[in-house]
Amino acid sequence: MVGVLEEHRLTPTAQFVDRQTKGAIARALAVGRFKGKPEEQLSILAPQGIQAGRILLIGLGKAEALDGLTLQAIGGRLVSALNAAGEHAAAVAIDEVSGLKLSLADAAAHVAFGARLRAYRFDKYRTREKPEQKPTVKRFTVMVEDPAAARRSYEPLEKVGEGIFVTRDLVSEPANVVFPESLAEQARKLTALDIAVEILGEKQMKKLGMGALLGVGQGSTRESQLVIMQWRGASDRKQRPVAFVGKGVTFDSGGISIKPAQGMEDMKWDMAGSGVVIGLMHALAARKAKVNAVGVVGLVENMPSGSAQRPGDIVTSMSGQTIEVINTDAEGRLVLADALWYCQQQFKPQFVVDLATLTGAIIVALGTAHAGLFSNNDTLAERLIDAGKATGELLWRMPLGDVYDKLINTDAADMKNIGGRYGGSITAAQFLKRFIKDTPWAHLDIAGVTWSDKDAPTVPKGATAFGLRLLDRLVADHYEER
Repeated sequence: MVGVLEEHRLTPTAQFVDRQTKGAIARALAVGRFKGKPEEQLSILAPQGIQAGRILLIGLGKAEALDGLTLQAIGGRLVSALNAAGEHAAAVAIDEVSGLKLSLADAAAHVAFGARLRAYRFDKYRTREKPEQKPTVKRFTVMVEDPAAARRSYEPLEKVGEGIFVTRDLVSEPANVVFPESLAEQARKLTALDIAVEILGEKQMKKLGMGALLGVGQGSTRESQLVIMQWRGASDRKQRPVAFVGKGVTFDSGGISIKPAQGMEDMKWDMAGSGVVIGLMHALAARKAKVNAVGVVGLVENMPSGSAQRPGDIVTSMSGQTIEVINTDAEGRLVLADALWYCQQQFKPQFVVDLATLTGAIIVALGTAHAGLFSNNDTLAERLIDAGKATGELLWRMPLGDVYDKLINTDAADMKNIGGRYGGSITAAQFLKRFIKDTPWAHLDIAGVTWSDKDAPTVPKGATAFGLRLLDRLVADHYEER
């Protein structure tokens, strides 16, 4: 696999291979439409003069535009092309080209990282696949002048990749496998990375006054859980941590306000926010991030039964604020209300970011290209947006304000859990904001970006782990010790 820049400019290795094959690349370029633009590929079969079964030409575009994300996408597309061709092993050459802003070591690391991300596959329950349906690539070699430097550059990316795979695995599992207690036990495995893990059951949460969270899970036979994960990587172990809170509704039937049957099977991934937090904690610890971090996930199953929460019920949150439950399918915000309050009370973090597949309204507003960002702090919001651009996990900031906050007032309690018909993602965020004290806070509504129905260069169909890379980048850029 060799690179071709725009206008058929061959990289040094491509020139070498062209000479070895007596002009096979030049002849192929002369008769095809391949111009070397990004995303273009051209395969030359059974070339003479070399032992390889094929040469795969990779369109690179302009050298000065080759950043980390572009190279990751190239790595991912290569793996996809190789599997489609039935290849078992391949090598890609990383060459010095004029205009390339990255070091060769970093460029090699990004190509390898993209290939690794694209190779992910959740297939543990497929027992009757035919050989031609399975991936074929067993070895993907990245050739570069200084492999030791490339390995050093790749190592932290690899650890982030481990966290991404943890998240994708958890979100992909069915709800009969991942439920509150079993997901809590998965989080407990983080102790192997020197993360302190504490799990609170219903009795403990009741003593803490977590009526909002407990109300959601009371219709299920599965016991609700609150998991607290602490990583102390800063030199000052008492330094205030950065904090991440995840919604973990392991299955969301809607409760008494039951969802339509069509598509309800997708609600196994309504715990994606908690999956991202667990994977992020894995990534931070695995790469030994020099920061103190805490992850809190509220784990519940929202089911209809004789003991389920009813529309019209009033619950008291840990904060002491009361909530009239108008719709039992607006449950994630109830879980987050108590988890956010607990996190602030217990840890007094520098900031708190929550992640949740919270509203269908955010998909109506933004589609599946961006997650919704709501924040009470401009600096935190700008840093999150920048981290999203750097990692390809795009955020769009949405408004907050008194005009929206008034929509969740009610005569029966301090607030109700839904607003009116319009601005549903905004009123959900306003609800969460009522449980934030003086802490910089951001809410990421990831409902539209958590699961993909089509392949992307570094994200196969299925669970995306959206949010993990951007939050790791946020920490690395602004909160880690230098």
